[in-house]
Order: sequence, then structure tokens, then C-alpha cells
Amino acid sequence: MAIEIERKFLLANDGWRKHINDQKKIVQGYLANTELGSVRIRLSGDEASLNIKSMTVGVSRTEYEYAVPLKDAEALLNELCMRPLIEKTRYYIRLAEHTWEIDVFEADNSGLVVAEIELSAPDEIFSRPDWLGREVSDDARYYNVALVNKPYKDW
Repeated sequence: MAIEIERKFLLANDGWRKHINDQKKIVQGYLANTELGSVRIRLSGDEASLNIKSMTVGVSRTEYEYAVPLKDAEALLNELCMRPLIEKTRYYIRLAEHTWEIDVFEADNSGLVVAEIELSAPDEIFSRPDWLGREVSDDARYYNVALVNKPYKDW
């Protein structure tokens, strides 16, 4: 069983932008969303994946991810995924021994910016940059799957 340990934060300011190491455009859609879990297709550049994640609210969740052919992912996004699709640019910032992922959402979720850090343990200590704002790890509204049912523009 794969466990994802991830903490999610809002941003206090735009200071993170001067530390960007890389970025990727991401489009993802959800094939299923139940009280137990979600099934997602993600397209990022020339890579595509199928992701299955538990609906547990909090820092630790069960997650499985598998590579899928690009053409299959495109077809699934176009034909079978719930709307709206999640569109975002993900920026990567290497800080100490961790990589921060900053998601700047677009389309129906424009205006939402979230920072995520993956950890090896829920209580792992990590550097908190000055651009980091309030933690929202326990707020399900910020889960990507929740943004399909209630986009940020409707908050």
C-alpha cells in the first residue's frame, strides 16, 4: 500500500516566485469521486498518469499512481472526466532537503495558489519559508477533487 504524506498551505506573499527551479503545465480530470476515494487522470507535458487516492482528510492518505499512454489520457480527459477539468501550473522550489510544489490554478479555479510539501513522516520537521501562509491540510475544500464540485470561483 502506498501512503502519501503531504502538507498543504496557502501563500503569504509572492516571495516564492524568485526561488522557482522548474515548472509544468498540468491538466487533470476525475473519472470517479466517492466517499471512499477518487480516480484521476493527469496530463503533464508528454507524461500521463492514473491516480487513485483515498478520501481521508488530513496529512496522510492512501495513493496509487500508474503511468498511462498519452493518447489514452487525452481521450479519457476529453470523453469521460467530470467537468470542470483542473488546470494549473505547478512550480517547483527546492528548499533544504525538500521540494515545494506551488500550484497556481487557472480557469474556474483562477486565483487559488497552494503550496504542497511531501514528507516521509507526518511529524517530519521541515523549513518554513517566509512566503508560507496558513496550513490547509485538514480543509477538504482545497483538495483538487473538491475543486471539481465547487470551483474556487464559487467560494
